[in-house]
Amino acid sequence: MTTSTETTGTRSTKPSAFILTLYGLYAREAGGWLSVAALIRLMGDLDVDEPAVRSSISRLKRRDILEPERINGQAGYRLSDRGRHVLSEGDRRIFERPRAALSDSWLVAVFSVPESERQQRHQLRSRLTWLGFGTTASGVWIAPAHLYDETREVLERYQLASYVDLFRCDYLAFGDITERVGEWWDLDGLQALYDEFLALQQPILARWRRRRTVAEAAAFHDYVIALTAWRRLPFLDPGLAPELLPADWNGARAADLFASLQERLAGPAHHHAIATIDQ
Repeated sequence: MTTSTETTGTRSTKPSAFILTLYGLYAREAGGWLSVAALIRLMGDLDVDEPAVRSSISRLKRRDILEPERINGQAGYRLSDRGRHVLSEGDRRIFERPRAALSDSWLVAVFSVPESERQQRHQLRSRLTWLGFGTTASGVWIAPAHLYDETREVLERYQLASYVDLFRCDYLAFGDITERVGEWWDLDGLQALYDEFLALQQPILARWRRRRTVAEAAAFHDYVIALTAWRRLPFLDPGLAPELLPADWNGARAADLFASLQERLAGPAHHHAIATIDQ
């Protein structure tokens, strides 16, 4: 099993991100609760030591992602309602990968936040960015129309809906829509993130393809790291129609790579995780 943080990416990944991945993959099927002891064992398999695990649990508790709960005398943490919502949002983006067609309409968000509520303005911009919106002008953001349901749900949940008007519309004039898309989104930055994912994970997939047997602990290690690295990218990617993307766009290659890792590693990783939790 590869354990070097340089080759797996654990050095640059916060332990709290791994914990969230573990809850998303393995805790929800058991009611959303994991014991602290089980978390420490699982995180040890990801090369994260116990003090870092406990510190990260505390941060997730302060963010209202986890709630403390003892079961059968064991200290542990359960997903909060907010934590469940966060993971549900991730399921749609990570595993379903919705993508617009060229004929689809656009979703436009127009907002105005008073200067006295600057924190709300910052949160609103952060949420729109995380939903995959691009910026056309100050206070005017745009996304493919298929993001409407998710956008409405997020804005209402975070009590931001009162600041925003949402419109469904078509682009009529006066520029070339492909050029406009390059202005509204930082596609170069997203392309660089996809390049980074490909560079990190292609050698890992190649190594697994050479193996004749699957070691479950190694599969767990590599799959959790890959999913944690992949998880943020579908949120930053709005799912634009392929015709609007650069000719050398590597998002599809990165998605195919993650799907191949998932197909090969998810099953044995799950077996290892459940056995570790049940110790």
